[in-house]
Amino acid sequence: MDDNEYLSDRLEDQIRWYSKKSQYNQKYYKRLRLTEIVSAAVIPFLAGMQDFSYSKLIIGILGVVIAISAAASSLYKFQENWIQYRTTAETLKHEKYLYLTKSPPYDGEAPLKALVERIESLISKENTQWASSTNKSSDEPPEDKP
Repeated sequence: MDDNEYLSDRLEDQIRWYSKKSQYNQKYYKRLRLTEIVSAAVIPFLAGMQDFSYSKLIIGILGVVIAISAAASSLYKFQENWIQYRTTAETLKHEKYLYLTKSPPYDGEAPLKALVERIESLISKENTQWASSTNKSSDEPPEDKP
């Protein structure tokens, strides 16, 4: 495998995967948080409207929505995954640009070998961290990994 094949088939593929997963987790984290914020903001408003006959029912429903949103966010770890995947994607990009510009540590005799070792180490480390965090809370459904 030459450097162009490695860059396109492995490195770019991993950058896309981590970026996509980061965006997915960011989207769901923000949606759930916004749901919590809006629901929590509406509750005091409805509590002050004593003439409204369904206010207690709606307040109860909003409380349930807040609890479910917070539990789902905690269960699926959207914020943690978003940050971890974004960090990994940006680190992979950083290594790619160091390699392409022949900057240290890629200015030596075997730059492709150094790139492969560093990239595979980063990916392996991230996968190990993911597996470790998944095993800590075995109730949680596993997420696809590359």
